[in-house]
Amino acid sequence: MAERGKGLVRTLLWAVLAAGAMTLLAALGLVYRLDQTASDLLYQRRTPQDGEIVLVGMDDRAIAEFGPFTTWTRDLYAQAIEALNASEDCRPAAIAIDVLFTGENDPDLDAWLAEAAAEYGNVIAASAYTFGRDMVQRADGTYSYEDFSILEEGSAVPYDALREAATLCHINVMADDDGLLRHHLLRVQPPGGAEIPSLALAAANLYRAYVGGEPVTEPPVDQRGFWYLPYNGLPGDFDEGISLADVVLGEIEPDFFAGRIVLIGPYAAGMQDAYFTANSHAKQMYGIEIHANALQALLWGDYKKEAGDTVQLAVLFGLLLLAFLGFRRRRVLIATALWAALCGGWLLLCVVCASQGLLLHALWVPLGVTVLYVVCIALNYIQSAMEKQRVTNTFKRYVDPSVIRELLRDGSESLDLGGKLTDIAVLFVDIRGFTTMSEVLTPPQIVEILNQYLTLTTQCVMDNHGTLDKFVGDCTMAIWNAPLPQEDYVMNACKAAMAMVEGSRPLAEKLQKEYGRTVSFGVGVNVGPAVVGNIGAPMRMDYTAIGDTVNTAARLEANAPGGTVYVSRAVADALGDRARVTSLGDTIKLKGKREGFEVLRLEEILEP
Repeated sequence: MAERGKGLVRTLLWAVLAAGAMTLLAALGLVYRLDQTASDLLYQRRTPQDGEIVLVGMDDRAIAEFGPFTTWTRDLYAQAIEALNASEDCRPAAIAIDVLFTGENDPDLDAWLAEAAAEYGNVIAASAYTFGRDMVQRADGTYSYEDFSILEEGSAVPYDALREAATLCHINVMADDDGLLRHHLLRVQPPGGAEIPSLALAAANLYRAYVGGEPVTEPPVDQRGFWYLPYNGLPGDFDEGISLADVVLGEIEPDFFAGRIVLIGPYAAGMQDAYFTANSHAKQMYGIEIHANALQALLWGDYKKEAGDTVQLAVLFGLLLLAFLGFRRRRVLIATALWAALCGGWLLLCVVCASQGLLLHALWVPLGVTVLYVVCIALNYIQSAMEKQRVTNTFKRYVDPSVIRELLRDGSESLDLGGKLTDIAVLFVDIRGFTTMSEVLTPPQIVEILNQYLTLTTQCVMDNHGTLDKFVGDCTMAIWNAPLPQEDYVMNACKAAMAMVEGSRPLAEKLQKEYGRTVSFGVGVNVGPAVVGNIGAPMRMDYTAIGDTVNTAARLEANAPGGTVYVSRAVADALGDRARVTSLGDTIKLKGKREGFEVLRLEEILEP
């Protein structure tokens, strides 16, 4: 009982260490990229848009019509605003321009753009801010450094007249650590100024005001103000093929834009405003499309909140601890079923929680469980093999007395490495069905069955004056005519083989009755020259035989069905008419033997 208790403590300790190691990997972010990729596949869903958002692209057609983007003047945008608001009865709910108008250029053109924005009241102008580490003043008057502070240097806001005429927004987009846009910054707080909403939030609230509704319900944000963005469209899904040139040149009727949200922004590869996103890892999405996805999510109120890592790490550790204990010392089928249940159950839980607005790490549990599953299966296999080897090694201590006598007779020289070429008969016998049986029985039952089998084979070898060479797993090897010369040693080997086959029948019936499983023996016998002696190393040697004769006997046994003895032609010739054999010709192909090697089945020993 004490030893069993120690075993349980050791198993529990290993479980804690294994679960802790995998949990630490997740906590350190070493599986971050894999987890985020799996989460994107699970949580990002492509859904149809409701048609309230219209993209007006600053695209290749506009560049062909108006020249390179860098040469465009602000009157072009003023003309676009006026064209969109041409009809009093069908104006857009909001017009957001994803372009920075910083500093004053041409006074007349600057005034034109600002006046157009002020006249219609539905224009949203963009600003962009640079973030970094800076000293900030807290509410209590103290100062401290913050890593995510707005820096004056590098930030860009519209020129004064436009800032006063339009609704101000920010167009900052920031990628996660893996370079993908997965979160959206809801608003920013410039030092000493009012909060600035994102382009999507500003456009959503203008739209709600246009239709007489309340401002949108805002999504949950983290401590820096980011919210998880559930993309509903892939690159190109919001595109209706409308160019800024179409709007400015009046090629689209104004009522097409009535009551809708118009987003104007770069839509050409050369403008360097494209990013990889959570729902499109392989193809970049234009910035204006990203704002459209955020805007659509805000209008729908389709928000997701990411569960805290602390709670998820605690759950991960608990599940991995249970998984290790469940996998350890279990059969492969049971362990595999448990693995599938844990992985599948977690993914199902992720889907259910996501439908309720809560996002879990999709890969933490499946990856951790899979690693522990593989480790435990390997440990189970190694431990099973070691236990089987320990059982086999126990019986290796039993050596035929003739070997001991030979050692005593020859003195210390017999303990040295070396051997001599001797004609011997070699027998190999193996249990058929033992591996399958060992997978379903307990270790004590396996040892008991192996004991009975080895007792039978050993007794048959000893009764017929053979030398028990070794046990290799559930295989027995014996030799005749060594270490001492024997008369009629081939007959003795064959008598032992037939005795094993006969003795296996009552043993099989006994095992069937006790364990519901049965076994049978396959036996191979060969005769010929082999090197016999002490083989190995000075610190560990075995008295054994090696050579082609031995290998051929092993090949015969490997091919012999249960309850059958296969012999070579040399054995059959040595027996002569004292045995009845059936030639199988060369229909049995022995590994490593040339074509035409004859195999015979030993049917009966005719000599009493």
